[in-house]
Amino acid sequence: MRPFSARPSLHRADTHTGGSSARVDLATEVHVDVDWPTQELFFRRELAEVIGRYSDSTKTFREIFHLLSELLGLNRGRLFLFDAATDRLILKHAYGLTREEMVRGVLARGEGVTGQIYESGQLVIVQDIDSEPRYLWRTVPRSALPNGTISMFFFPIQVNGRTCGVFAVNRFRGISRSLASDLEILREVAVQISQLLPLDDLIAERIKARTAALKHENENLKEALHHHAGSYGIIGTSDKIRAVVKQIEQVASSDATVLLLGESGAGKELLAQAVHTASPRNHAPFVRVNCGAVPEALFESELFGHEKGAFTGAATSRTGRFEEAEGGTLFLDEIGDLPLSMQVKLLRALQERTVSRIGSSKERKLDVRIVAATNRDLKQQVLDGTFRLDLFYRLYVVPIHIAPLRERPEDVALLVGHFLLEANKRFKRNVRLSGDALAALIPYAWPGNVRQLQNVVDRLALLSDSAVIDAPAVMTVLSSEDSPRMTEKDALPKSADGVLWPAGRINEADRDQINMALERTGGVKSRAAQKLGMTLSQLNYRIRILGIVTVR
Repeated sequence: MRPFSARPSLHRADTHTGGSSARVDLATEVHVDVDWPTQELFFRRELAEVIGRYSDSTKTFREIFHLLSELLGLNRGRLFLFDAATDRLILKHAYGLTREEMVRGVLARGEGVTGQIYESGQLVIVQDIDSEPRYLWRTVPRSALPNGTISMFFFPIQVNGRTCGVFAVNRFRGISRSLASDLEILREVAVQISQLLPLDDLIAERIKARTAALKHENENLKEALHHHAGSYGIIGTSDKIRAVVKQIEQVASSDATVLLLGESGAGKELLAQAVHTASPRNHAPFVRVNCGAVPEALFESELFGHEKGAFTGAATSRTGRFEEAEGGTLFLDEIGDLPLSMQVKLLRALQERTVSRIGSSKERKLDVRIVAATNRDLKQQVLDGTFRLDLFYRLYVVPIHIAPLRERPEDVALLVGHFLLEANKRFKRNVRLSGDALAALIPYAWPGNVRQLQNVVDRLALLSDSAVIDAPAVMTVLSSEDSPRMTEKDALPKSADGVLWPAGRINEADRDQINMALERTGGVKSRAAQKLGMTLSQLNYRIRILGIVTVR
């Protein structure tokens, strides 16, 4: 075995990883007492672990080149890959190079030693890179490397029998290990690189295929949900609206009672109609009762009907809403406003599925599906004693929560387009919104939800002086929406004593009036509420806010 020659030379070897090298000077030059066989064994073990946890080529090749440098002193490992788009060899992976040095790693076919090896497909060892005129120092200048003789290994990387790149690594003369050992290890590394490179493409193809499948599945689901939602008149594609539509379709075929929960103007009646439309009862009547709009004295007659002469003014018999909804759906809107006296009778009707008209002893068996809705907190009303617990559980079978519009801003644009189209038809206008105008509507809080949005769009369509509604016009209308308004809790009628309950926020001055009313009525809250000109739930709300202690 000849000693390593300092003479400049370019040696070639066969490209087969198992073949013997030709015209390669092999030598041993020992300067440091290192147990290289043990070190090489450790390298191979670490190499196997790195390959075993392969996730992507960038991370894996960097770890491999790091091991070569730290364990064996084979420095600045780099991998050039051919890029068909640019017809160039590009430095894709390296260890020990800066970002700027990596960027400079671009070579044409046949350019420099690396380019020639790509063209020839042959393994090359340069014993002294300083004396090789064809080496270009393209990435790292000679001044950045230590003094002394530097050898370099160049391995063509082949995939499916075709050369696709070049793997190169530095070797300093001070390493006391045989060149044959380095050649053997680097052949193994080159083989591993050749086997790992296709994995990136394979993983990318699988991810692409899976992504395409998921996209197709999502588009089909979106189209189906959009089709179904559209058939119910529901406008929106947000996840929260999709979830509501899915729940409706899941329960529509059954007779289970549905309770719609959401703020005023969120579209509870539309969703109640959707439950009916999606059910087998869609050929039968859909009957709506607004529990907050019917006077308490007329509630029983409204729901159950009456016979002729049942009470003063009952000149004819009347069919109640339960009977009108026979075979279909009865929608009890604002169920939280139902008087306590009627809650008992409604509970019995729901339990027995029978009703009796006022003035009749005959019970009528009914087949009616119940959908109820409220913007109130029924659980709190149960705690306050204004809503029966047994009725709550009778209604709370399938609760569906409807998110307010401010929590699904992605639906605003679709709703605006729908409402503007309707407004143009209704008002015989032909206006549209600019992009900036629509952008101004989307982030608004919409305390009145969908109903408020429709009102705003109607106003914009009516008041617009031009064919295009701009952002300033939108901001003007929205600013008027923010003006102070009395709320349902604050705008109260006159009391039984003719005293107008003050509108506005609840404050400490209200405490005395409430305490006085409770004292005059012996602590009976329902009578105190009547004297103050408010509902019992409104009184309970103020008692809770003010922390008033009641006896009964």
